[in-house]
Amino acid sequence: MASATGGVITQFYNCVVLKNHKLVDDYVYVQDGKIIDPAKMFFDSRRAADVRIDCQGGIVAPGYIDVQINGAFGYDFSNDTDIIDEAVDNVSKGLLLQGCTAFCPTTVSSRPEVYARVLDHLGPRAGSVERGAEVLGAHIEGPFISPQKKGAHELATLRTAAGGLAAFDECYGLDRLRQNAAYVTVAPEVAGMLDAIPRLIEATGIRVAAGHSNATTAEATQALAGGASMITHLFNAMHPFHQRDPGVIGLLGAEGVRPFYGIICDGVHVHPHSVMIAYRAHPDGACLVTDAMAAQSLPNGVYKLGEMDVDVHDGNVYIQGTNTIAGAVITLAECVRNFARFTGASTVEALESATLHPAQMLGIASRKGVLSYGADADIIVLDHDLNVQRVFVAGKEATRENVIYKNKV
Repeated sequence: MASATGGVITQFYNCVVLKNHKLVDDYVYVQDGKIIDPAKMFFDSRRAADVRIDCQGGIVAPGYIDVQINGAFGYDFSNDTDIIDEAVDNVSKGLLLQGCTAFCPTTVSSRPEVYARVLDHLGPRAGSVERGAEVLGAHIEGPFISPQKKGAHELATLRTAAGGLAAFDECYGLDRLRQNAAYVTVAPEVAGMLDAIPRLIEATGIRVAAGHSNATTAEATQALAGGASMITHLFNAMHPFHQRDPGVIGLLGAEGVRPFYGIICDGVHVHPHSVMIAYRAHPDGACLVTDAMAAQSLPNGVYKLGEMDVDVHDGNVYIQGTNTIAGAVITLAECVRNFARFTGASTVEALESATLHPAQMLGIASRKGVLSYGADADIIVLDHDLNVQRVFVAGKEATRENVIYKNKV
């Protein structure tokens, strides 16, 4: 029970804990939604755990973080503008039960009026059993991207940055970016973008990723020097690798600080051999993402991705009537298992690619993606095949009995 020295203390025991890049036999203690130092509990507060959770020999890890997800359970963050709060609420809860305790709701290239309607609803909010996974701020993918590498983005929405910061203000509103966005995806070669990247970072404090890009390696390198720190869904919708000009992909071989990179491990977007190449080139940069769209966790059928109609069949997602891939339907837990299988990565490496690395990319690794003292008590318990067994957000267990969500009909 709670006491004068704080709330209920929960101990996770009979487990191996992901800590400091290792799996170690240890305990985890949680109080008031945070990981706590047991020494202080024992010696300063003179308390023992109030609740003990037997992890049955499993793995205790930070909750998963998905930094690119367009929607799920029938909802689409770019299309459901009239019910955007309903969309965020239900996706947050559904993701939580999958082991994803924090995420960046992602918008595809849209018109300014869409951003005006949805961005204020996609900003940061705390996670809880009542509200679902934590929202870390929006990932705004486009519309400052290459027409040649637009993928499933609507051509009519695309823009250049020839107007500098004013172009971003006109499209999104700089105040909305400051308050609600975690990062944006842009194509470095779009007119005005290389000059705009450092100014955008300075003006808003958000992260910048390179993606949907036909940039040369020289242009991509200049974007990296200007502050870009992420590659959006590596290998997809970008200049293909060439030995004399590897494009954005070539940043994996850059000298000095290299960017993080999102990678979709569904076996559809990226061949397992390509995943292996990325992992071998830059294992510490891997950020597993789902790029999931509305059909995630739903049957085959026709769904929306922004304004586009997409066909979903047996894990494949294409713009209707084309062979253009349009997002995914995989869960992040499946991505982790696939990454380990595709690459031979250790359990630690696979888990950190969905926990520590995305948190580092967003600059929040002091509180997310780790089980350090003082970090948020977003925790998953897994078996040794990396199946999620139990989920905790802010220190409280999330179950199908206390986390209720609905699919969009």
